[in-house]
Amino acid sequence: MVPLSWYIGLSAVLFGIGVIGFLVRRNVLIMLMSIELMLNSVNVSLIAFSHYLQDLRGQVLVFFIITVAAAEAAIGLAILVSLVRNKSAALHTDEITEMKG
Repeated sequence: MVPLSWYIGLSAVLFGIGVIGFLVRRNVLIMLMSIELMLNSVNVSLIAFSHYLQDLRGQVLVFFIITVAAAEAAIGLAILVSLVRNKSAALHTDEITEMKG
């Protein structure tokens, strides 16, 4: 059986990679993927604690987090598609200066 500390270590490493990817890269798609990676690292830790404590509330919460992550990705990609249609090269955050409707 794998100890709980390994799962928490994996979750911490994944979260760290997500934070570094979000802070360092300026591409909007990579920033969205980094946010998804951070949310999934939280899911790994929630499932590990839920299994360790023999409680299903953590696993139920994971389903809500997956739903929020899917909605966040859909809204983020919709905003990105509308920016690319209005401006030719809007994939880098430095090039996005204003958002007009």
